[in-house]
Amino acid sequence: MGQNLAKLNTETSLDSVSLWGITRKRLFRRKSAVMGMIILGMLILVALTAQWLAPYDPTKSMLDVPDYTGKIEKRLPPCVHAFGCPQSEPQHLMGLDGNIRDEFSRLLYGARISLVIGFATVSFSILIGTVLGALAGYFGGWVDNTIMRVMDVVLAFPSLLLAIAIVTVLGPGLINALIAIGIVSIPAYARVVRGSVLSVREMDYVSATRSLGGNTYEILFRRILPNALTPLIVQGTLGIASAILETAALSFLGLGAQHPTPEWGSMLGQERNQVFTAPHLVFYPGLAIMLTVLAFNLLGDGLRDALDPRLAHVS
Repeated sequence: MGQNLAKLNTETSLDSVSLWGITRKRLFRRKSAVMGMIILGMLILVALTAQWLAPYDPTKSMLDVPDYTGKIEKRLPPCVHAFGCPQSEPQHLMGLDGNIRDEFSRLLYGARISLVIGFATVSFSILIGTVLGALAGYFGGWVDNTIMRVMDVVLAFPSLLLAIAIVTVLGPGLINALIAIGIVSIPAYARVVRGSVLSVREMDYVSATRSLGGNTYEILFRRILPNALTPLIVQGTLGIASAILETAALSFLGLGAQHPTPEWGSMLGQERNQVFTAPHLVFYPGLAIMLTVLAFNLLGDGLRDALDPRLAHVS
């Protein structure tokens, strides 16, 4: 019996390797997915090298920089030497914000914060949602009804409003904003995993494992879940974009990242009153959020197409 289970494990592993190899080839044949990966790769590179690329401390005012000469009011607009800004004035590629801090440095460090927010929030949601959805789909009955009714209650509220309510209870702050967004995102992943488990648990290889004496852990976590993760991967990729947007919205309202943390949403909120007098202070963080969300959406759409067996003839 042990040899039969080992053989079944090997066959399943080989099938998985083959599946992911085919998926990778399909993914790289889709221009939108490749574009998303290029943008995302650039953002990750910026986030990893922000401390070397940023010319100034993103949280320190230029008034606190020693030997910083010149009139501050003249350097509020962007100053780029290559575009005609006098060499005698310090260079600020994107100008200075309302607190006399370098906007370019804050934007670079904001990439690091936003990506961490997206990945951390989705990882938290997927971990809990996968466990709940797997238990609901595998055991069924009262376990399924209890878990999914709780998920339905959470889904009954608009996600952003529920996140605002949770942050209001926990208190403003980036960590609390991550927890709130993670909680409101759990039902989406739980429902996806439950649906996949319900379809996979009746497959022949699951029945074979059960007949060979496989226990609940082996059947659920080694047979069913690895073959039910395809839609979860797509949902998670798209969920990162949503998490970044929702965190930016909470920071814009003053409930997420607090001063002086260089987070794109809080940068928008702090400079919203200068949209007509200094539009670049609003344009650059907004553009950064747009590009990040676009990258994850393009990658998610490409993954969905690559993992869809109905599109195999296209590849």
